[in-house]
Amino acid sequence: MKAYLFPGQGSQFVGMGEKLYKKSTLAKKMFHLADELLGFKITSIMFNGTDDILKQTINAQLSIYICSVIETKLYENFNPDMVAGLSIGEFSALTAINVFSFEDGLYLVNQRASLMQKICEKTKGNMIVIIGLKDKIIENICKNEIGIVVLSNYIAPNHSVISGELNSVKRVCSILKKIGAKKIIRIPVYGAFHSPIMKSAEEKLKNIIMKVNFNPPVCPIYQNFIGKSIIDSNEIKKNIIKQMGAPVKWKQSIKNMIIDGASKFIEIGPGKSLEKIAKIIFKDCNK
Repeated sequence: MKAYLFPGQGSQFVGMGEKLYKKSTLAKKMFHLADELLGFKITSIMFNGTDDILKQTINAQLSIYICSVIETKLYENFNPDMVAGLSIGEFSALTAINVFSFEDGLYLVNQRASLMQKICEKTKGNMIVIIGLKDKIIENICKNEIGIVVLSNYIAPNHSVISGELNSVKRVCSILKKIGAKKIIRIPVYGAFHSPIMKSAEEKLKNIIMKVNFNPPVCPIYQNFIGKSIIDSNEIKKNIIKQMGAPVKWKQSIKNMIIDGASKFIEIGPGKSLEKIAKIIFKDCNK
């Protein structure tokens, strides 16, 4: 069974999507449509912008969504048995399995990213990859920190992400390094995503998402909030709202995909890191 994976923020790079634009009339049409609907040239930022401009929340999320969906449209024999998307990638996945249109997805991503961007501008936040420590150890260190910092992404065995206020994250990283973290890597984003800092935007996002029609998916989607297979469109809608301020259960999603029969993982969008992570989890499940 084939499982398709869609990347999240941090996978963006200057020049992304330009090859698709040049080789396909359909891709060119969709890129122009995105520019028109957004009211500004996101394509210029994607193709010719700077790293700093592209990694701004609004630009990064829109660019990743647009590239991922267009690549899906050009993918030969796209017939998924199951899908999952990492954070903003969940919107790409939902468009790919016909839960909502490219246009509706673009609108939702724009609204979501705008809400998150405003929080990022008000709060100095950070996201850090932690490699080499078990989830429980990281969770306990975060709980003992005075400020806001949480384990925000369960990526793979001994491979997690923490998010929170800048100073709190720094203090936690210092402790994690002392107790044996092998690697501590900053994710190129401006904000503490999937942490309590984002909770204030959830109600606003809920009001926006509830107005958009969600169709039944053509295959199961394994959602970040729950880490399990979902096919009910109402449940999908609830989970996509709660996703913003809650930890991403990516490791759990991939494990459940494997349990449900996934034997091949294919990443669609910028980067191939999710395929590598899936292989790590697959090996861990088959020890």
